[in-house]
Amino acid sequence: MSTIKTAVNRRSFLKVSAAAGGGMLLGFGWLSSCAREPETGLEIPESWTDINAFLKIGDNGVVTIMSPNPEIGQNVKTSMPMIVAEELDVDWQKVVVEQAGLDTEKFTRQVAGGSQSIRQSWKSLRTAGATARRMLMEAAAKEWDVPVSELTTEQGTIHHKSSGKSIGYGAVATAAATLEVPEEVELKDPKDFKIIGTSRKNVDAREIVTGKPLFGLDVQKEGMRIAMIAHPPVFGQKLKSFNAEEVLNMPGVEQVFAINAAPEGIELQWSDTNAFPELVAIVGRSTWEVMQAKKALSVEWETVESPESSADHEAALSELMDKAADEPARRDGDPGKAFQGATKVIERTYAAPFLAHNTLEPMNFYANVTADKAELEGPIQTPASLRKTVAALLGMEEAQVSIMLTRMGGGFGRRLYGNFGSEAALISQKAGVPVKLVYTREDDMTQGTYRPAYKVKYRAALDADNNLLAFHVRGAGVHGSPVFENRFPAGAVAHYLAEHHDLGSNISTGAWRAPRSNFMAYAEQAFIDEIAEVTGQDPIDFRLQLFEKAQQSPVGENNDYDAARYAGVLKLVKEKAGWGKPTPGLHRGVSAYYCHNSYVAQVVDVEMQGSTPRIKKVWCAVDCGIVVNPDAARNQIEGGIVDGIGHAMYSAITFKNGSPEQQNFDRYRLIRNSEAPLEIETFFVDNGIDPTGLGEPSLPPIQSALANALYRATGQRIYRQPFVSENEVLG
Repeated sequence: MSTIKTAVNRRSFLKVSAAAGGGMLLGFGWLSSCAREPETGLEIPESWTDINAFLKIGDNGVVTIMSPNPEIGQNVKTSMPMIVAEELDVDWQKVVVEQAGLDTEKFTRQVAGGSQSIRQSWKSLRTAGATARRMLMEAAAKEWDVPVSELTTEQGTIHHKSSGKSIGYGAVATAAATLEVPEEVELKDPKDFKIIGTSRKNVDAREIVTGKPLFGLDVQKEGMRIAMIAHPPVFGQKLKSFNAEEVLNMPGVEQVFAINAAPEGIELQWSDTNAFPELVAIVGRSTWEVMQAKKALSVEWETVESPESSADHEAALSELMDKAADEPARRDGDPGKAFQGATKVIERTYAAPFLAHNTLEPMNFYANVTADKAELEGPIQTPASLRKTVAALLGMEEAQVSIMLTRMGGGFGRRLYGNFGSEAALISQKAGVPVKLVYTREDDMTQGTYRPAYKVKYRAALDADNNLLAFHVRGAGVHGSPVFENRFPAGAVAHYLAEHHDLGSNISTGAWRAPRSNFMAYAEQAFIDEIAEVTGQDPIDFRLQLFEKAQQSPVGENNDYDAARYAGVLKLVKEKAGWGKPTPGLHRGVSAYYCHNSYVAQVVDVEMQGSTPRIKKVWCAVDCGIVVNPDAARNQIEGGIVDGIGHAMYSAITFKNGSPEQQNFDRYRLIRNSEAPLEIETFFVDNGIDPTGLGEPSLPPIQSALANALYRATGQRIYRQPFVSENEVLG
C-alpha cells in the first residue's frame, strides 16, 4: 500500500449502519454507476433488502453496490464497481449490482453526459472502497486485540500474519458498521492495482443478448396504456385544432386530447429544449392501434410566415463568415497587422449540416400520475432535471415525483433533453391512467434537438519562408458558434484571432456526441493539413513543431490543453502506424484533437476501389489517463470512430419550407457494415494520470483524418459534410 491519503467527509457522502439480519451498509452520496449480476451459484444473503445508494456487505462476504448513474452503453455499470472493488480488496466474482433510482439526497451528479462519469467519480469511488476496507480491518483488529497496522487484506479476507489468523469480511461486517468513520484513508498506489487495468465483461451482456427487460421500451406495468403524440410538421407552427371524434371509434383508442409541455408561468430548464410543446396525445390499448389512430387523426396547425429552409441557413451562415464579430472571443498579438504584412494568406471555409441523434431505441417513458404522486421510469441522461420539470408541470413537490432509471438504447446527447418524460407525465395525469409514451421513428427524427448546422472560416498568414505568422478562425452556427477559442492552435501562434457568431432559428438544437468538437476537429485539422502542404512540410512534423512552440513559449494564459500530452499521442500514432513508409495503393491521413480532457491522434489508411473509398485501417493513440477496463475502453474508441466516419461521410438533415426532408432511415443515411473500417487498432498512453473522458474523444478527429486521407486518394480537398450522399460517389 502507498501512503496516498484522502480525507473522508462523513457528512456529505458516507453513512454507516447495521443491515437488517447482519452485515454492513455504506452509503455513498457521490457513488456513480456500477453493476454486476451474481454468477451462477453465488449465494445472496436472504436478509438483504433493496436500499438505494448503499454498498452492502453481506454476512457471507458478498458485496452489492447500488448503481445511481444512467447507463447508455458507456459501460460504467462495469467499470465503476471495478474501482470500488479494487480499493475494497474484494473478489470481483463476489460483486453484485443493483440499479438505483433518482435520489438527489444520497447521490450527486446522476447524469450521463460529457464523458465525465469515471473522471468525476474516480477519487470518490476509490475512497468508498478504501473506507469500507479500513473499517473492516479495525473490526478484526479489535476482535483479535492486535494493532490494525499488522493486518493485511486479500480477496475479501483479513489476515494477521504473525498469528496465522484470517477472517472474511462478512464475519466482521456487522461490527465494522458500529465503528467511527475514519477521517482519512490510504489509497492504493496504481502499481498495486489488481482489478483496475484488467478487462472485465459487461455486466449486462447476458441480459442484453438474451433479450431480458433492461430498456425503457421493455417496461410493462399492470393497467398501462400506450400513448403517442402528434406534433406540428413545420418548425414554428402551433396547434390550432383537431378532430378527436373521427378516431375515438377506432379499435383500441380510448382518449385523444391536447397537452402543453411549456405552459406560461412554468420555469423551464436547459434540458427542456423542445420546439413543439403543444401536442395532441392519443391513448389506447396497444402500440399498433394507437399508431393507426395517429395516422388517421386530423390536426390543423397555425401557418408560419417565412418557414426556414436549408438554403436560407446556408445563405445566413455564409453572410456571417464575412462579418467581423463585435468583440473577438480571443486576440493574441496583432493579427490584423500580421495578415497585412503576410507574403501568402490561405483562406478556407468548412460547413456541416444538421444531424439527428437517431438512437436505436426511440424516445419513450413510462408515467403513472395520481393525485398525490408521480412514478416515472425510463431512459434519461438527466433524471434530476426531469424531476424538477415534471414536479412544476404537475403542481407537485419534487419529493412526490420518483424516477427509476432503465438502460438506454443509445443517447448521444438526445436523452439529456427530457421532454418525452415530461410529456408522458402530463398525458398520464390527464388520462388518469398509467401510460408508456412511445415515439415513432418519424416523431423522433422530426422533433428537433438536432446537432446544429455550422460554418467556420479559417485564415493563415505565411511569410516569405513559409513560416506561420498568424491564425484566424471565425465560426457561426444555429444557436451558437462552434469555435473553442482557447484550443489548439491558440497558444502556438504569436498572432491569433477567434470570433463567434450566432444564428437564431425556430429549429431546436442540442448536444450531439462531442458537442461542437464533432465539427471543429474536422475543420481545424483539415485546415492544418492544408497549411502543412502549402509550407512543404510533413503533416505530423508540422503539428509537432506547433506543439513544441506551445510547450517552449506558449502564447496567452488560457490555453486549455497540455501541449506535451497532445504531442505524445501524435508521436505514438506516428510510430505505431509506421508513418512515412508509403504502401502502394494506400492513402493516409492524420489528425489529432483534444476534447473532454483527453487527447486522441489517428491515422487512416484508405484504398480506392474504383471511385469508392474503402477504409482499410485506423490507428488510434489515446491519452485518457488510467484505463479502468481496457476492453470496454477499446469498445468506446471503436464505436466513436465508426460513428464519426458514418456521419461525416453520409448523414444530413435538410429543411424545406420549415420541415425536415429526412424523416426516417429511408432518406437519412447511416454507415453500413461494409463501410466500417476493416481494422481498428488502439493504443493507450500509460502515464498513471487520473482518468479523463473516453466516450466522446475518438469521434471528432476521425473525420479530419479521413478527409485528409481522401484528399491524398483523390486530389480533392473536402470542405463540406457529408462527404458523399446516397446517390453520389466521392470524386
